[in-house]
Amino acid sequence: MRIALFDLDHTLIPLDSDHAWGEFTTAIGWTDAEQFKARNDAYYADYQAGTLNIADYVRFTTEATRVRGPQAAQAAQQRFMDEWIRPAFKPQALALLERHRQAGDRLAIVTATNEFVTRPIATALGVQDLIAIELARDGQGWITGEIAGTPSFREGKVTRVAHWLAAQGLDWSGVQIHFYSDSMNDLPLLEKAQWPVATNPDARLEAEALKRHWPVLRLFEDPA
Repeated sequence: MRIALFDLDHTLIPLDSDHAWGEFTTAIGWTDAEQFKARNDAYYADYQAGTLNIADYVRFTTEATRVRGPQAAQAAQQRFMDEWIRPAFKPQALALLERHRQAGDRLAIVTATNEFVTRPIATALGVQDLIAIELARDGQGWITGEIAGTPSFREGKVTRVAHWLAAQGLDWSGVQIHFYSDSMNDLPLLEKAQWPVATNPDARLEAEALKRHWPVLRLFEDPA
């Protein structure tokens, strides 16, 4: 089976959806603008540096959503998609997904952003299979701010993809994988793929890709 795996943020969309959700919740008055922005930017810098504490970040980034409750969160989620996410879709990224569909490949998004933020994005991109950070739920089925299971972050992406394959009766030996990512944080999964593609790469991943002779794809550059 041929599988095309895609990171999401800065790979298929030219922004970080988790960071953007935080900015959006501030814009609609759910958080204090100055305090939230300082913490959100600090966590994003940690992510870029490869030092992010993912459990702490998920507690932080889901707090306002959890407090507001499911009804308000669902309405905000729709606004976020309409006003922030869909306008950011790029034809080059949509075309890449379509090429793999036409080739008969199985598509999946593998992201370190939580499922609440990313499920609507995956759906809008036409990708059914989403491997994202799963959120623990309380007795009423609402999010608690904690992570359920292994977070799909760094080495955890390899673990989660292995679980996803096993659920379909597959393992690494029975598949051929393309994996597209922008981030050095995804090096463990890039190393597992037969066709790793550094996509809109950060500086560290671009250097690594050049060293390993991996292809470098720039989806968000306007054609000449």
